Amino acid sequence: MRRFEEEYEKWLMNQISEEKNHRRRELLEKGLGHGTIAFLRSIWFPAVGNLNNLYPEWEVRDFHSGYRYLDLAYMPGNSKGGIEIQGYGPHARDLDVRRFKDLCRRHCLLALDGWVFLPIAYLSIQDEPEECQQLVLSFIGRFISTDVPSHLPWLEAETMRFARRLLRPFTPIELAHHLRISDRHARRILQRMLDMNILAIASGNQRGRSYKLKI
Repeated sequence: MRRFEEEYEKWLMNQISEEKNHRRRELLEKGLGHGTIAFLRSIWFPAVGNLNNLYPEWEVRDFHSGYRYLDLAYMPGNSKGGIEIQGYGPHARDLDVRRFKDLCRRHCLLALDGWVFLPIAYLSIQDEPEECQQLVLSFIGRFISTDVPSHLPWLEAETMRFARRLLRPFTPIELAHHLRISDRHARRILQRMLDMNILAIASGNQRGRSYKLKI
């Protein structure tokens, strides 16, 4: 985790030094919430390997000329992805009607403004980290599905894009239908990607029945 701590400190300091908006800068100077840091340390960084294109405490306007802040904004290019860590405690259990409606309105406004929203339960960070990592990779795949290693042949590259877009493991037959190739050809591609350590077997023994991106 030493590498994460070093990258995190450098990333946060850069965010603070480059921010001109005093409201957001003050929030950043107070430090990020425990849930956000836990998500970055245990989920995002192990799955992605960097903190590029992430902006904590990102300010957005609502329809009433007020300000709201996303735990994390993911914005490669002109894309807009929002990530929020949902805690479970008195805040979640005792959410009153007014606050519940405001939370729903918040999500609606983000969606109408073109944001792709990814809520992550704090308990899932602790209990299902690999599932959360897979969700993160699929989330990123919505924005950078064309970003694959340049050395991959076309069919392997498209297989990687296909895996990123899914929220679940996939079978050789599904891949064959997607690539419009034979089942046998699809299995050869999958075996090559297993050998390259890009994919992992999700279920099955010697003859893998389903596959997923390796985390």
